[in-house]
Amino acid sequence: MGVHSTDGEQAALAMKDQLQAILRPHGQEHLLAFWDQLDDAERRSLAEQIEAIDFSLIRRLYQSRAEQDDVRQLAARAAPPPAFRLHAAENPFTPQQAHGRAEEALGAGQLGVILVAGGQGTRLGFDHPKGMFPIGPLSGKTLFQIHVEKIVAAARRYGVRIPLYLMTSPATHDETVAFFAAHGRFGLPAEDFFVFRQGTMPAVDAETGRALLEAPGRIAASPDGHGGTLAALDQSGALGDIERRGIRHLFYLQVDNPLVDICGREFVGYHLLADSEFSTQVVAKRDPLDRVGNVVQIDGRLMVIEYSDLPDDAARRHNADGSLAIWAGSIAVHVMDAAFLRRLVGSADALPFHIAKKKVIAVDPLAKDVQPHSAIKFERFIDLMPQAERAIVVEVDQGRAFAPLKNAPGAKADTAQTVQAQMAALAREWLRQAGAEVAGDVPVEISPLFALDAGDLAGKVRPGTRVTKPTYFGE
Repeated sequence: MGVHSTDGEQAALAMKDQLQAILRPHGQEHLLAFWDQLDDAERRSLAEQIEAIDFSLIRRLYQSRAEQDDVRQLAARAAPPPAFRLHAAENPFTPQQAHGRAEEALGAGQLGVILVAGGQGTRLGFDHPKGMFPIGPLSGKTLFQIHVEKIVAAARRYGVRIPLYLMTSPATHDETVAFFAAHGRFGLPAEDFFVFRQGTMPAVDAETGRALLEAPGRIAASPDGHGGTLAALDQSGALGDIERRGIRHLFYLQVDNPLVDICGREFVGYHLLADSEFSTQVVAKRDPLDRVGNVVQIDGRLMVIEYSDLPDDAARRHNADGSLAIWAGSIAVHVMDAAFLRRLVGSADALPFHIAKKKVIAVDPLAKDVQPHSAIKFERFIDLMPQAERAIVVEVDQGRAFAPLKNAPGAKADTAQTVQAQMAALAREWLRQAGAEVAGDVPVEISPLFALDAGDLAGKVRPGTRVTKPTYFGE
């Protein structure tokens, strides 16, 4: 009696043949090395991963990887960017002018917010989306709650709706959606909450360009960088929603920085008064080798050179007065014109890929074991500045505006402890500006729903109020 294959086996063989037809022209057939060991669900998952990858793009990027070595030439031509500097008399507009112009736009409902939240809290020892990390010095509020309460408070201040476009990653999406649902979106109306997922790119072997497997049925992939925001906004329908609402400007931030002044009047106002298509906040670098993107001007255009690409000798270059030549560190806070984003959608070159060389733990299809590989990851950074017809740079005070949560306890900086210390220091500063007497370094926290800024607080705290013990100012 002959042996007959089942319908399921025939379907699996047919699926494998179809996938090989996709992979063979690109030399990626090894991704099916473990096919026969996978169950039906694992096979379907692997097939979906393969079908979602543009292997022609991967091959082009790998073959052009050497072209990124021209950063040294770019850095040699890099000049400091023209910028709105802190307290500079030569700035073209005053903060008061900026406040007035921003209030017009905010009151007309012309702003929305993009919050990028695709990262896991792995480096923090926190096995959840980073936005779920409890960072409030006294309240224990999460990063997500603090950001959303700022949006809710701004919407109340101006009597408008300010929609939030929240970008997740495949690793954080489901848990993030469930978290917001469980907490009623922290007061944000459902119709003003749009969640979309950024894309991924496979890691490839640095020597061969072959995509890596992190498990027999799972391709080693990672989010395609914050620059993936543009494609994801369009493909998810978020950009269409922005246009239907009449949103003209988008305030962009990353989830790890609780000090961001979301829809802050000075920054938004400068953006509008300068008729800018893309505006970015920077801090003055404290060290030439600070791990931030470097905003520079090259051949009359603003652009970012990532710290990982900037040669040390270029980073250490000084001006005649002793100041750093490449001084402006990006903190990934932007205001972008919605029409500008629409113009760039569909332009393959709008956001060039950055190549990062990293070690990736992967399954070797030949040795059939798990081992580290020298790998290449492809990421898009949201460096839209070179494409903007008009772009501006606005300096902010690092202590008041930039406290990224990145590291586990024990690191020198960017830990929960250092972030909370900055949050409390800013709260004490606001209280003292309002005329309160605040003891030393007493822990203080101010809910965005109680006061969005120092001006708000001044109307709610009586001059002479004494704060001598840990105090939370909530709604």
